[in-house]
Amino acid sequence: MTTPSEKNVPKGSILVVDDERYQRESLQLILEDEGYRVTVAADGREALAKAAEARPDVVLTDLKMPGLSGMEVVKALQEGPLPPRVILITAHGSVERAREAHKLGAFDYMSKPVVADELLFRVERALETFRLTEKNLRLERRLKNDGLEAIVGESAAMREVFRLVEKIAPTNSTVLIRGESGTGKELVARAVHSRSTRAAKPFQAINCAAIPENLLESELFGHERGSFTSADSRKIGLFEAASTSTLFLDEIGDLSLPLQGKILRALQEKEVKRVGGNETIPVDVRVVAATNRDLEAMMKAGQFREDLFYRLNVIPLVLPPLRERASDVVALAQRFLEKANAAHGAAVREITPEAMDLLVRSPWPGNVRQLESVVERAVLLCEGGTVKPEDLPTEIRLRTAPSARPYGFEIPPEGIDIEELERQLIVQAMEKSTWVIAKGARLLGLTYRTLQYRLEKFGIKKPGAD
Repeated sequence: MTTPSEKNVPKGSILVVDDERYQRESLQLILEDEGYRVTVAADGREALAKAAEARPDVVLTDLKMPGLSGMEVVKALQEGPLPPRVILITAHGSVERAREAHKLGAFDYMSKPVVADELLFRVERALETFRLTEKNLRLERRLKNDGLEAIVGESAAMREVFRLVEKIAPTNSTVLIRGESGTGKELVARAVHSRSTRAAKPFQAINCAAIPENLLESELFGHERGSFTSADSRKIGLFEAASTSTLFLDEIGDLSLPLQGKILRALQEKEVKRVGGNETIPVDVRVVAATNRDLEAMMKAGQFREDLFYRLNVIPLVLPPLRERASDVVALAQRFLEKANAAHGAAVREITPEAMDLLVRSPWPGNVRQLESVVERAVLLCEGGTVKPEDLPTEIRLRTAPSARPYGFEIPPEGIDIEELERQLIVQAMEKSTWVIAKGARLLGLTYRTLQYRLEKFGIKKPGAD
């Protein structure tokens, strides 16, 4: 039996269904006394309504009831990704029917009269399998969200990244991910974790460049109470928290030499000491590190330890910049369009071919992160449900000319007056469009309002106009 304090936290949620009031109340008392949260229903229809509301882990139902039978209740409850475990309670003559219900999805069945010990045993077993299924479902969702499915890419370079992730994920080897900022290093680290034997445990991550040096050691290794002025309680560090899981150390190249030494020791000895503590704590951590810095140059300059580099670089993964995989831009832009629609409640249908061409030809110095930002901005600013060239930032439109001198123009040695050049281009566009602002805006790749503002700025008017 449970103690009163244990009853404060329900062991599980149970729905009891029986048309006999005495039977309902009897089962309810037994289960509540054991610490379960119990809901009751007098017939099958009420049971389905209560199940939709209470979302029970386990359902106990009589087989024979007026209206919907226990068999029909079993069938109806099997819908959805995580149906409750159903235990049928039958009279002796109904065992064959209970076996049929078992084939339809019932977890178990037991005969009347109900014996308390047997009831509790079967409920515990049903609850255990429900929780296991629930855990696996959570894991499956996490794999979908954090796995390779979250990384878009059909280019040869990205297919090689995917192949390596699939191959190395099940091992316990340390991984070093290298690539420019915004290439998706943390996504790859999460994919390695979600496909590993450690995937059931939470992924732990820290950006080593984002935390002041005096706090970073405590974040990584924890501290004891009183170890420094503000340490008013013991703190568990990330190495401890990530034991039997994965620890992602982003921007590893920004670590100081003393902290590099402590991380090296943790990797070699598989143990850590909290700041201000003497106790040696064993840890089983898989480290995935990432950097956008030239670690080889840093080693030559004495800024990064060679022994740590070789300890981290057991399995190197290099992520290509977006400019080297332009074939992935279309799929990425479409993914970010859908993401921005969902995040902002927008209904932008597509990116026009002209706008997509500009995106594909952009050099993307900020890589995938910059592309996501540009698409989100376009979704928020565009009109008419489609992203057009004029909805993209000026730098994207200017940087994506097909050649270095797309219009045969070269800056003369004496230089140019950029404002005068802009004024002349606007005048030409307006003349070509017979002074219709909307047409002129299309020729210049500007919005109507932007061109209207620049016409006013330069005092440009149609000849003969007041």
